[in-house]
Amino acid sequence: MLEKAKTAVSYGDEPGLRFVLVLDGHGGCRTMNMSEACSWKPGDGIVWLHFERDHPATAEWINTNGGFDPLVAEALLAEDSRPRVEPVGDGLLIILRGVCAAPPEEAEKNSDEIDLVPLHIWVDEHRLVTLRDSGHYITALRDIRRALDNGKGPRQAGELLALVSDKLVRDLEPVLDDMDEEVDELDELIFKGEASEVRLRLKLLRRRAVQLRRYLAPQRDALNRIEHDDAPWLKERDKLRFREVIDKLMRFIEYLDAIRDRTGILHDDLSTVIGERIARNSNRLAALAALLLPPSVVAGLFGMNVGGIPGVNDTWAFLVIVVLVVVISAGTLWILKRIDWL
Repeated sequence: MLEKAKTAVSYGDEPGLRFVLVLDGHGGCRTMNMSEACSWKPGDGIVWLHFERDHPATAEWINTNGGFDPLVAEALLAEDSRPRVEPVGDGLLIILRGVCAAPPEEAEKNSDEIDLVPLHIWVDEHRLVTLRDSGHYITALRDIRRALDNGKGPRQAGELLALVSDKLVRDLEPVLDDMDEEVDELDELIFKGEASEVRLRLKLLRRRAVQLRRYLAPQRDALNRIEHDDAPWLKERDKLRFREVIDKLMRFIEYLDAIRDRTGILHDDLSTVIGERIARNSNRLAALAALLLPPSVVAGLFGMNVGGIPGVNDTWAFLVIVVLVVVISAGTLWILKRIDWL
């Protein structure tokens, strides 16, 4: 019977609805369609509904069939995405941020398109409702769904919420590792003097670090508030998991601060390298001008259209002038090297 229920509905077949899963309390689940979800009752088991937040069908279900307080429904559908937690009755209104990657069929074409995107959550003792914008793909939810399909998922609402939070934070680690590797690469390029392509990449990396921290800090506060909430469906084991997730997130924030500090140091190093390059080029131009000054003076003097210029009627005069210019230029070059100008 369970296998038949699993194959009855495919993910994303109904407008605005990604999936509906009913936990069986033993780590597994069965799927439902929208009409079945509308007739769901708490006694049927803990249900997890996942929607596309910006789809009209989702707004209709949230406002008419979800049974939410109007303020909760408005918050679930709002575009406000700053991480926060608001207790409402026996439930929690939660907004978190998770890593968004390209869908599997586009992963190779958009392997660099990784960012933090909002996940709106309502959770109480009997159900978990999650909403993310269409076009976003959160791998954390996919992994939990697969675990449930394999009978190794969460068994109750608090455990499911803790697992969602854990997976969201877990997926941050590869992003930070990639950023750290890019910092090392930029450091190597600056060390080798290849600063031409570093400036833009360093600017984008530093901006990304600031943007990530902007969301991770309030997300840490939100998870901390969940841990200390006195909801009866949050078990001690769930709170322990939240504590571990918060510790991991704090380490990631410190890691992100270190990346931001390193980019600041690299920016200073880059400015120093560029300044030294400009000074070196200026010295070369000044040295070239100094070398060309004696020939220019001699050419100017002998090029004046006035009487009395020596050597006008002598055939050897030009050779003498050429030798004189070469000697003066060689002397100028020797002086510039003696004073370390070249």
